[in-house]
Amino acid sequence: MTASNDDLELKDRLALIESMIAEGRRTTEGYGWTFVLWGIAYYVAIAWSGLGHFANAWPVTMVSAAIATAAILWRRRRNHPANTTVRAVSAAWIAMGISMFVLLDALGYSGKLTDWRVFAAIVSTMIGTANATSSLTLKWKLQFACAVIWWGAAIVSCYGTNQQSSIAFLIAIFLCQIVFGVYGIIRESRTRRQAAVHA
Repeated sequence: MTASNDDLELKDRLALIESMIAEGRRTTEGYGWTFVLWGIAYYVAIAWSGLGHFANAWPVTMVSAAIATAAILWRRRRNHPANTTVRAVSAAWIAMGISMFVLLDALGYSGKLTDWRVFAAIVSTMIGTANATSSLTLKWKLQFACAVIWWGAAIVSCYGTNQQSSIAFLIAIFLCQIVFGVYGIIRESRTRRQAAVHA
């Protein structure tokens, strides 16, 4: 009898974990707009730095995108409190953003970040790590594919030319920020429509 109760309790716990992961994935789909926003921010920073303002383009664009993201999230979270899984995934992205900002600004302002390929490799690796962390937490293969694409861009940046590095980086932004973000937006929209129909 005790073994049976233990089995039921274990099954209940596993079901709870699976439902939290599924809820975390649905909630992450609801943040598809952040991927699109940051993808656009990366493109703006690249275009601006191409005009010869590399030292200011990235910090200013990234800080602006961070402020816009924080303002929108603050408004959304007042109405929709986050669960544990969402908080864990958010923590990974926030930690990555802070780490990238501190490292790249320190390297840039100290004059040690003079090679575009090194910059692209660092950014690609860090974004790939955040995608991998999120995908492993949420058991989401599509997001892990984004991590692999970012890591591929990092490898191209280490071994390729500046042009190859730029192309790989632009492709990674398009596929893993814009396309993945739009996919999340579409999935969230479908989920809302289905919930409205069932209600």
